[in-house]
Amino acid sequence: MALGAIYVEKECVNPIFLENEREANRYSCRCLQVMALIAALAWLLNLLDVFIVPPVVMNVGMPVCIFFFLLPTMLRPKMAWLGGWFQYLIMGCCILGITVLSVAIPKHTVLAWIAPVLLSCHYYSRKLTASALAASVVCLLAAGIASLYVGEGDPNLMEAFRAEDVVITPEIFREAVLFFLLPRSAILVGMAFVCMTVAKRTRSLLEKQAADSAARQRIETELNVATQIQADMLPRIFPAFPERREFEIYASMTPAKEVGGDFYDFFLVDNDHLALVIADVSGKGVPAALFMVIAKTLLKNAVQMGLSPKAALEKVNNQLCENNEAEMFVTVWLGVYEISSGKLTAANAGHEYPAIRRAGGEFELFQDPHGFVLAGMENARYREYELEIGPGDTLFVYTDGVAEATDAANGLYGTDRMLEALNEDRSLAPEGLLGRVKADIDRFVGAAPQFDDITMLSIQRKPDAGANVRP
Repeated sequence: MALGAIYVEKECVNPIFLENEREANRYSCRCLQVMALIAALAWLLNLLDVFIVPPVVMNVGMPVCIFFFLLPTMLRPKMAWLGGWFQYLIMGCCILGITVLSVAIPKHTVLAWIAPVLLSCHYYSRKLTASALAASVVCLLAAGIASLYVGEGDPNLMEAFRAEDVVITPEIFREAVLFFLLPRSAILVGMAFVCMTVAKRTRSLLEKQAADSAARQRIETELNVATQIQADMLPRIFPAFPERREFEIYASMTPAKEVGGDFYDFFLVDNDHLALVIADVSGKGVPAALFMVIAKTLLKNAVQMGLSPKAALEKVNNQLCENNEAEMFVTVWLGVYEISSGKLTAANAGHEYPAIRRAGGEFELFQDPHGFVLAGMENARYREYELEIGPGDTLFVYTDGVAEATDAANGLYGTDRMLEALNEDRSLAPEGLLGRVKADIDRFVGAAPQFDDITMLSIQRKPDAGANVRP
């Protein structure tokens, strides 16, 4: 149970290394399965007299060899419980299986001794590789010596001695160790250091990947918080003014990234005046979101101070121009709606044309006078205009993310399609109207990625607004 707890703790600390260890375990088990198949094939070939090995040696050795090679696969369901010890089990079974195989047919298993070292380097652990190397060298020497007396024998050794030398003399033993077993051990050590060097380099890259992944996770967490904060800054509770029967208002924003540069706002300046704002900050992501917060706050403060849309834009423009080293700007449509009369006083700072639908009619673009964008130039001047919103009339304002939505072929959605979607159903209230346009945009865009924030706001004066006007 303690080993399982260690394994869980390791997963929490470094999931990338844990996943790599799991993959290495699966890879190693598959390799040992192949080696078990080779051992079974050798056993079959010996039965066909391809190898000259005493049947007793093969009939005893090969089942033991196959058992060792397949044991890790059989214990894989217990891998989580065994934790980090599972890799040592794999190395031990691999080495023991090769040892038995080398005693029986040494001349065919010279390269097999590299397998434990190669498998161990996939775990990026110098300790494991060093342990596998030490055990491999010891078992290689033991298997080599045992093969002098048991098994097939090495033809290289046979060439070194006279054929009539059927007894392993001390001289033959010494020559076998010095000229065959020790050089093979040295080659194995050399290969191990190469593998350890590659494993060390790979581990450093994996550690960098783990650090980058942790950093990305922190950024994603912070962006999620920023997304929530930005969403909380916008009016999101609808109906927004349930006690007011004179009008109905609805707005939505769909950011292209975790945080966006678009924003909308609406708030009562007093009991008879409702401020409406929709804006689009240049750029996307965190910089645009930060600039959006500043612009939104300044605009709301200016309007709540009693400034007209024209005066509010001029004041905020100069404020945004101060220390604007990032050279960002924002397009804004700002209106103050007089609830009792339906009169809308508005000003446009480089924003999209609004669309208006008169009662019983269709939506059309209203080409209002444009001023320069905010934060683009100090002391810019803006023009105000008035628009009468009669009973049953609906106003629709939006950002360029609506008209400039693109499909996979880079075709633009455009204002014509937008107007068609708006005019599809004349009975829709603002909420249904925005939902219809968004659904139409989604159908047009298809699987293409969203490149810009999509923000919309609509207000409708109720047909019986005159009867509901407050004194």
